[in-house]
Formats: sequence, C-alpha cells, structure tokens
Amino acid sequence: MAPKGMALSTALPLRLRIILLVGAVLLVAGGSLLTYRYLTRAVSLTVAVGSVDGEAVNAMSAIASRLAATNAPVRLKVIDTASAFDAAAMFSAGKADLAVVRGDASDLSQAQAVVVVAHVVALFVAPPGSSINSMEKLKGRTVGVIGGAANSKIVEVLTKEYDLVRARVVFKNIALDEARQAIQSKEVSSLLVVIPLTKKYLTMVRDLFQTGPKMMPVLIPIESAGAIAQVERSFESFDVPKGTLRGTPPVPDDDLTTLRASLYLVANKKLGVELVTSLTQAVMNARRDLLSEQPILAQIAAPSVDPDAFIPVHPGAAAFYNGTQQTFLDKYGNEIYLMPMLLGAAATLLAATWKFLGIKKPITDGPLDSLYALTRQTRNADSDDELSKIEGDIDRIMDEHKATSPQEIDVATLNVIVHRLESLINNRRTHIAMRRTQRSGT
Repeated sequence: MAPKGMALSTALPLRLRIILLVGAVLLVAGGSLLTYRYLTRAVSLTVAVGSVDGEAVNAMSAIASRLAATNAPVRLKVIDTASAFDAAAMFSAGKADLAVVRGDASDLSQAQAVVVVAHVVALFVAPPGSSINSMEKLKGRTVGVIGGAANSKIVEVLTKEYDLVRARVVFKNIALDEARQAIQSKEVSSLLVVIPLTKKYLTMVRDLFQTGPKMMPVLIPIESAGAIAQVERSFESFDVPKGTLRGTPPVPDDDLTTLRASLYLVANKKLGVELVTSLTQAVMNARRDLLSEQPILAQIAAPSVDPDAFIPVHPGAAAFYNGTQQTFLDKYGNEIYLMPMLLGAAATLLAATWKFLGIKKPITDGPLDSLYALTRQTRNADSDDELSKIEGDIDRIMDEHKATSPQEIDVATLNVIVHRLESLINNRRTHIAMRRTQRSGT
C-alpha cells in the first residue's frame, strides 16, 4: 500500500498538482526576489548641514545627487539648517543620522568622524588703514562676529585667554549682508570671520571693505593660538601664509598666527560598520567626480584614525581608510559553508515534488504491507468473487517477491501471513454463505 502522502498526491488530478506546484514555485521565487531587493536596497540617511552663505548645503547636495546618479548603496537626504551650529544641535537631538559640524560644536558625544569636509580659519579683520594690529589694541572696541552662535566657542576662548571682558571688548553678532554697512558706519571696528582659505571666501572678505591696490584690510594675529590649542583640542594653531589676501604690499606681510578648526561629516556611532564603510567610499568617489564643479570639495580628506583623535573616526570609515573592508569570504563565508546543506535540502524537496506529481511509479514498501492490506480487504469482502480475486493477489505477490528479492524478507514470515489470510478467506466465505442461506430462508 502507498504511503498516505503519496495517496493524497495521486488522488489529485495531474493538472491540479501541476497548478499547485507552479503556484509554490512562483511563491518561493517572489519571496526570494523580495528578499534580494530588501537586502540590496539603497539605504537613505539624513544629513544636517548649514552655513552662512549656503555653500556647504550646495556642496553636500551635489554629493547627494551624485550618489543617486551612480546608484550608490547609500543615499543622502540633505536637511538645510541655518548654520553648522544648528546642524550640530539637530544631530545631537537625534534628528539626523549625519551632520556637517565644526569640531568646536557643543555636544558631539554621539558623533564619529567620516571625512574632514574642510578647514576653517579664524580671521580678525580691520578696515584698511586701521591702527588695530594686535589683540591688545581691541581694548574698548566692538568686534562684529559673522556667523553668530556658530562662533560662540571661539569668542569664549579668546575672551578667556586675553581677558577681553576687563579690556571692555564687546562682541556683536551681525549678519553677512549687514557687515559692510556695520564697518562703514563704524558700528564695529573690526570683524571676526571663520572661513576656509579659498579664493571665493577671501574675495568675500575683501569685498566687505572699501579696498584698492594699496588699500587692503588689516589682519590681526592671535599670537596665543598655540596655548589655546593645548587647552581646547577642537582648535589648532595655524599660520596664514604671507600674501593670502594679496595686495601691495602683500597682506599679511608675513605668515600670521591664528586658530584653525575643522569641519567634519560625522555619523551617529550607532550606524553599522558596513553602512558607514559604503558611505565613506561613496563620498570619496563623489568628491573625485565633482572636483571640477565644486572646487571646495578639494578640501575633503580622511580624518585622523588615531585612537586619541579629538573626534574618533567611525569604525566603518576607518575600515575604508585602512583598507580592512570585509572581503567576499568575510561577508559570505557562512553562506558558502551552508550551501552544501541547502543544496541537499533542495534535492530532497525536488524528490518530494517528483513523487507528488506521480510521474514516476511510487515505490511500495514491500510484500508485507501489500499482504496486510489484503487482510483489511478480506474482512470487508462481500462476495466469493472478491475473495477469489484476493487469493489471486496473494499468489501474485508471492511470485513477485520470489522473483525480485527472495532474501529481503524471511519466507517463513510470509508463509505465516499467507496462512492467516487463507484462514480469514475461508472464514469470510463461511460467513458469506451463512448470510446467503439466512436471506434465502427468509
């Protein structure tokens, strides 16, 4: 007798079995496709970025567009904030996955560096012909601070280092588009700007003053920059090269000491290693492709990978810079190891499918099961013809067994079962005869 599962499959029409099989294959294929699409989908990350002139937003938007155009595994959604200060605040509040922030931002406890976006330099600038050429000569003056809250940290450290409160120096936040008027009206005697030393921003500084070939702004050095940097690790001492503002004579007329800070693209430390590795690679590739369109991207560089770096590098970014990204075997070693077992399972499933379709004649479990099945048929037989057919089946089963596998089952065991069947057949014949006689008498 065939197993119950086989009986169920052969009981169904072949067409229905094929339809069920095709449905199962389509279901598995659809599930596999959805799984593949899910695993290979591009991950979208939000990045908070802002600057006084909007240049940082434009640069990051260009990178985001490039990532989308090249089907990078990571995409960026740029959130425009008013300044780097606001971008840092949004990041600290957990409202963005990434942010472009200055190293002197207030709360970067959840931040890990991905790339250095740019370096920004603090410049104290006085109008042409001004006598203010040192921090001491700011005494009793008002300094206009372009960038406002974003530069609050640098104002704080300078005030402390030079005791500017006692010197009655007042810092006043002013907007970029108001700076020229503030200088002309002598509302402020000098300006504090923190900018990258690029052609665009240096031209912007010169345009804030009425200048000529021999009338250039005065740059005020921060001579204590080294001492400040030792205490405040977010800053470093930096020498502005001679002639940075050009002019005749050159401005400055010699290398000028000041403070420099870095702008970082930072990621939340909770982001996965592989995700940030992909992000870092995508950003560096975009930088290479966009240099001709966005010259400011030339300043993008790798952050310090030293363990004691001021802003620690994200492990995913470090893997990219150190060349320790996972190899194919690292990523898929487990899958390769499991593949033989999966193939074995697939072979088993294929065999079950083949049997389900009933294309191949099912293999019986041998003469014992067949004889036991005849026992049940004997008990249910209602005529001599059925019993005669059962006797014929017994003879056929015994002949087939002797011809194909005479050693598989002990012949004595089969004989016992056959004798029992013959006894049952005789009893059933007697029962049928008695029942027939009773019906005739009635």
